[in-house]
Amino acid sequence: MKDTQLPESEQSKELFAYFGLAVYYCQALEQQLTNLLLLTKLSQGKMPTDAEIAELYQRKLSNSLGQLIKEIQHHFPFSEEETSQLQAVWKERNHIVHDYFKERIQETFTPAGRAHMIRELKRFKNKASRLEIKLQGYCTEMYSKLGLEEEQMQ
Repeated sequence: MKDTQLPESEQSKELFAYFGLAVYYCQALEQQLTNLLLLTKLSQGKMPTDAEIAELYQRKLSNSLGQLIKEIQHHFPFSEEETSQLQAVWKERNHIVHDYFKERIQETFTPAGRAHMIRELKRFKNKASRLEIKLQGYCTEMYSKLGLEEEQMQ
């Protein structure tokens, strides 16, 4: 039987660190989508109570990235390029979280395979990070337009 233990190398640790960063930035993106959804609802002129805001916020935080992307597209005027980027990150996120290591397990056993996977995960992390920063900027603009401080929404 073939040994399936990963070598305890720095490169293996780096591979798993980049996997973790990829997932982290997807969650940060989910957070920004939740914030943006909440802010768009507030911008519609209805001033819900603090309890209603907290309940809505918690409900949206439990939504998946796909659910948030589908919903925000009805409320926020993303460009075609931004919509495409959101869809691509969503699709790639699902692949990374659900299938990446199942499909690539053999590559984890070689330095060249791990290096290739690290490059892929870095590219994805950077893509998700840039998108999250862009959404963070939209949220900051909306906080200002609504006369709110970001701390009030937290």
